[in-house]
Amino acid sequence: MAGEATNIHATAIVIGRTGLLFLGPSGSGKSALAFSCLAAAKPLGLTASLVADDRVLISEQSGSVIAKCPPSIEGLMEIRYTGIVRMPYISEGEMHFAVRPVDPATAERMPPEDEQVDITRSIRLPVIRLAATSANPLAVIIAKIGASFG
Repeated sequence: MAGEATNIHATAIVIGRTGLLFLGPSGSGKSALAFSCLAAAKPLGLTASLVADDRVLISEQSGSVIAKCPPSIEGLMEIRYTGIVRMPYISEGEMHFAVRPVDPATAERMPPEDEQVDITRSIRLPVIRLAATSANPLAVIIAKIGASFG
């Protein structure tokens, strides 16, 4: 059964078959980290696509968390201080992890084990905390989740 989509402030990408939903307030580094992950995936031979940047339609369908892009922003991503760029995209993708950019100056050094976040009232995802200034965010994500990108 498909749930009604909720419009959230986030960035959604798919690397291989793994969906990453970047969450946080405006200016926290969501788009920059997602863009870095997309760029780093290609040399590794992984498929990489933007689902949506800034606004994501999120819903539950048959036990899966699905992210969709509002049609007006398909394939568009804002790179702060650079502008809007056109990216390879897919119109929807299954999300597996929520990525939370954190400020290294104020973040807890060790996040809670098995941390999860409520995306909507009925949708939860496991969290990966990532320094907003990470030089290679995809490498950190791969180290955290292992070979799930297949």
